[in-house]
Amino acid sequence: MNISLSAPDIGEREVEYVNEVMRSNQLSMGPWLEKFEKKFASYIGTEHAIAVNSGTSGLHLCVRALGIGPKDAVITTSFSFVASVSCFLYEGALPILVDIDSTTLNMDPAAVRDYLRNQCTRSADGPLIDSASGRVVKAMMPVHVFGLPCQMDELMEIAREYGLFVIEDACEAIGAEFDGQRTGTFGNAGVFAFYPNKQMTTGEGGMITTNDSRIAELCRSMRNQGRDTDGAWLRHVRMGYNYRLSELHAALGLAQLERIDEILASRENVARRYSELLSGHAKLQSLENDPRMKRSWFVYIIRFRSQSPAFLRERVRTFLRENGVATQIYFTPIHQQPFYQQCQAGNIPSLPRTDQAAEECLAVPFHTRLSEMEIKYVCDAILQATEPQKPESVAAGEPIPLVSTQLART
Repeated sequence: MNISLSAPDIGEREVEYVNEVMRSNQLSMGPWLEKFEKKFASYIGTEHAIAVNSGTSGLHLCVRALGIGPKDAVITTSFSFVASVSCFLYEGALPILVDIDSTTLNMDPAAVRDYLRNQCTRSADGPLIDSASGRVVKAMMPVHVFGLPCQMDELMEIAREYGLFVIEDACEAIGAEFDGQRTGTFGNAGVFAFYPNKQMTTGEGGMITTNDSRIAELCRSMRNQGRDTDGAWLRHVRMGYNYRLSELHAALGLAQLERIDEILASRENVARRYSELLSGHAKLQSLENDPRMKRSWFVYIIRFRSQSPAFLRERVRTFLRENGVATQIYFTPIHQQPFYQQCQAGNIPSLPRTDQAAEECLAVPFHTRLSEMEIKYVCDAILQATEPQKPESVAAGEPIPLVSTQLART
């Protein structure tokens, strides 16, 4: 067996659309980009969608569009991909990292309130100030981790109470919903990503969603070197970036978006099968859902429950690797990353629930191309490796004899 961690779901329609672009004379800023953006805005439920060359670029443009800079602080989570903080550091803003909810693994609204009440000050008519740094607390960025929506009702209430902008990092959450409303539609802006391991892909790419025409106009200009919105050639009215998405990427994205319900349903079926085969094991816990939240399955995560979860996780990873199964630790928290510790020396927060989750979580192979046999193979390998000793009949590098998952749990 050689089972990869992820794989894009590419069909004939994707090939057809990309070939149409290849046969045209326009490979950038053409009709495919406009069609992709309009269809995406319709799918998500916002007035505007602005395509860019990555989710990271989208987050960065939102930060600039909202005027977040060196005098500002922004509340977000450490349990995420590093871009969730880098987008603020690009502009010199200070990330304020708060702890997560131990069940959802998303930013905990109670931790946000605790920070605002106990570590910030505000005069009668003045801005909200982070007491430690003296910076203005200007925004909040919830991250819908692993495709599960954050507690958006509480977070938006906090944002209104304290006058905060909200940027939704929905890079892992296309199609996810909270109380029937899709992610990327709650805050001032939302951002999605289309890297090949995501639910849908453009190869590389991202999308900004917003109902704010000013944000949309600024992001469209800044993604194209600050060009004026009238489209005048070589007329640049603000500093911008080369964050454009090509016609080839847009065509691929449009084909994927036309199949998005099918893709998401297939991923949910794979997740359901994993959960059926791994349920009931005392040392394993899969991701949980809340009745108010509709998860969009980005990855399948198992959490190890033991006195030394990181040790057990490494034993399982080693066993799976020896038997041809790829895995990945999701996530090493941002506050533990070497670059963050260097640039924020002396300002590393205490985040016990984040640290705990970082020791427990492991991503296993997850994509629509997985066969029933491969899913069972992965689950049997996980269950065997979780037992106190590796079966003597399985030597390193040899295929695992598939055993009953029921027997493996006993």
